[in-house]
Amino acid sequence: MDEIRISDLVVFANHGVFQEEAVLGQKFLVSAVIETDIRKPGRSDSLDNTINYGEVSQEITRFLTENRFQLIEACAEQLAEYLLLKYETLMKRITLEIKKPWAPVRLPLDTVSVKITRGWHTVYIALGSNMGDKDAYLEFGVEELKKLPQIRIDQVSSFIRTEPYGYTDQDVFLNGACKVRTTFTPEELLDEMQRIELEAKRVRKIHWGPRTLDLDLLFYDQEIIATERLNVPHPDMANRDFVLKPMAELSPWWGHPVTHKTMAQMLAELEQRSADK
Repeated sequence: MDEIRISDLVVFANHGVFQEEAVLGQKFLVSAVIETDIRKPGRSDSLDNTINYGEVSQEITRFLTENRFQLIEACAEQLAEYLLLKYETLMKRITLEIKKPWAPVRLPLDTVSVKITRGWHTVYIALGSNMGDKDAYLEFGVEELKKLPQIRIDQVSSFIRTEPYGYTDQDVFLNGACKVRTTFTPEELLDEMQRIELEAKRVRKIHWGPRTLDLDLLFYDQEIIATERLNVPHPDMANRDFVLKPMAELSPWWGHPVTHKTMAQMLAELEQRSADK
C-alpha cells in the first residue's frame, strides 16, 4: 500500500496525569504514516483524489488541543479512530506515533512515545432468525450495526429460508449475511454483536436452538482466530448452505484462509455432496 508520511508535527497541548501538565501544557511531536492509494491522484494531479496532508496536520493539531487525556495511549487511540472515520474512503490504515519530550520522569531521557497502527478491516457477519417476525429481526440486526460509528455496511445479501441445522425440532430459519468494514477488533465487534442480540431478546437455552436473532462472525480479514470466545473463520461453514449461499452471493471470490477455496467453490462442493447422498 502507498503511504503519505507526516513527521514530528509540533503540537502544544495539555495531556498528562499530573495537574501541572493539564494547566501549563507541553510540547508533543506527532508522526503519521497514512496508507492510501496514491495511483489515482498520481495520474490526475488533483487534490480531490488524495488525502490533503496539510488538512490532516490541522486536524491532528485541533484534536490534540481541544481534547484532554491523561494517557498518551488514549490520545493515540482516539486520534487514530477519529482520523480513520473522518477520511474513511481514502485512509485504509494509519500508524501514529506521539512523542512526549518533556515526560516528567525525573530522569535524563530524550523522549517517551507511543506508537500504534489502526485501520479498516473487512468483515463478514451471518444473520439468522427463526422466531417471530424473522424479516424484522434481521433488518433490526443490520440497522443496529449501521448505527455504530466504527462500522460501515457495504453489502447485505438476500434473505433465504432454510431448514434448521443441528437441533431440528424447531421452525425454519431466515438467513443472510452482510459485508462490513470496521475499525473494531474482533473481540470488540463480538461484544457489539452480542449486545444487539440481547436487545433483540435473544435467549441462549438450547445449542443451535430457536433464536430471535443470531449474529455470527464468519471472517475478519484473512485472520485465523482461535480463542475461548471466538473461532474465525466459522469452523462448520463448509457444511452450512445457509452460510455459503449468502456468502457466495456477496463475495463469490472471497477465499477461505485455511482451505484457500472461494465461497463459490465451497458452495458448489456442498451442493455436490448433498446431491450424492
